Amino acid sequence: MGDYAGVLRRGEAVADATYVPVTAATTFWGRLPCEADAPILTVEPGTRVVLDTLSHEGLLPDQGSDPERFFASHGVPSDEVLEEAREIAASAARDPERDGPHVVTGPIAVNGARPGDLLAVTIEDLTPRVPYGVISNRHGRGALPGEMPVGTGNVSVFTPIAADAQGTWRGWIPGREGGRAVAGFPLAPFLGIMGVATATSERVHSVPPGPHGGNIDVKELTVGSTVYLPVQVAGALFYAGDPHFAQGDGEVALTALEASLRATVTLEPGR
Repeated sequence: MGDYAGVLRRGEAVADATYVPVTAATTFWGRLPCEADAPILTVEPGTRVVLDTLSHEGLLPDQGSDPERFFASHGVPSDEVLEEAREIAASAARDPERDGPHVVTGPIAVNGARPGDLLAVTIEDLTPRVPYGVISNRHGRGALPGEMPVGTGNVSVFTPIAADAQGTWRGWIPGREGGRAVAGFPLAPFLGIMGVATATSERVHSVPPGPHGGNIDVKELTVGSTVYLPVQVAGALFYAGDPHFAQGDGEVALTALEASLRATVTLEPGR
């Protein structure tokens, strides 16, 4: 994991890397790419790709659909709110009645990838783009509905990150929303969504995982790991999103520590 060293804005600190930013043209919100979608980039096998990802937390209707106002209410200055968060939240790219919450970046085609292949995605680096995230509980879901959180409404707990006395980066969480931080936990960033396009003419919902990968939420897929995705369509059409700074043994509150990451991955098809 790359330690947080300041806000990673779109296009900054990427040098000559093969880079994919978050824009309206490079993302899907609530749906996943399908075979009818054109790639935003085509790369050769073994290419290392740097791609930005954007958390959906702070963008959703129950948070006001205004990330600048939402994060300002938690003391975040305007220049620490990603510009693409404002852009995506203001777009009409998602139907809240039909679509999932997740923002995904892609798709990226890999030359030579064919149905029947496995696309090996190796996680080379995951670096926080902002010094905060959000843990949410909604719709009476989670491990203890009706008990935690107290009450029946939606709860989004703002969770900053900071280094402890030993220099280890941690998330810091209050005992209840609005309270002071009372507990810290180590960061272990991973991408909740990694997948390939489905062999369908319409985009599938972002929540259910499947043979295409998608919303797999496997917390072990941290830096140094490789996930193998069964290619469904020519070129594979890889995408990633739902970035997390940390997750426990499942999303027991309904979410992990949801927060934006810059990811570096290597894409290699094979049989």
